[in-house]
Amino acid sequence: MDREDIIRMAREAGWISEYDSPTGFCAEAAFKFAALVASSEREACAKVVEDYCGAWNDEGYALAAAIRARS
Repeated sequence: MDREDIIRMAREAGWISEYDSPTGFCAEAAFKFAALVASSEREACAKVVEDYCGAWNDEGYALAAAIRARS
């Protein structure tokens, strides 16, 4: 997810309109919110992989680390 994706999604959600500047306060809040949501989702996915695969071998832990590294 890049900056343009976040702007597009913020517009779809009604946070900013097509007339707002993508560097305005509302857009910056949307960027921060998107980063927090993405981080939380990465951690949740990593935890699922760790809990499911980690018990059997180290590959689960390596996969979880790779997911967490996607920031």
